[in-house]
Amino acid sequence: MTEKTIDHALRATWQGVAKLYNEEAAKYGATMAVAFALLNIDKEGTPSTALGPRMGIEPTSLSRTLKSMEDKGLIIRQKNPKDGRSVLIFLTEYGKEMRDISKEKVLIFNQAIYENISPEKIASFHQVTDKILELIQQRNIFTKS
Repeated sequence: MTEKTIDHALRATWQGVAKLYNEEAAKYGATMAVAFALLNIDKEGTPSTALGPRMGIEPTSLSRTLKSMEDKGLIIRQKNPKDGRSVLIFLTEYGKEMRDISKEKVLIFNQAIYENISPEKIASFHQVTDKILELIQQRNIFTKS
């Protein structure tokens, strides 16, 4: 039997998490991307240009997500009073309700993990993922010594 590679384990796990969240979000007429956006919009408004990098998604995908959210009445866009060239994204009252539901679901997921995995293993998991990110950010994984 072939040993799983790190990238396979990460990808398969993330796909499982994404599927779980998307199935739950669908019960509320949403997607995981919408829920994630709701959790990343500040109460004082978030510049649309800051939202993509914060969420780690491409501008085209973000535009579609924001358009969907606007159509569903979850957000409103307003000109930034400090910079007329940019737009601030705000949650509507409905958006705030849906953010609360999204936050509750994330907390439930995390609690299930904490109840089934020891604190030591969770600490090791965080150490490993932090190190993987550090190695990726160094941008020299594929360069020869």
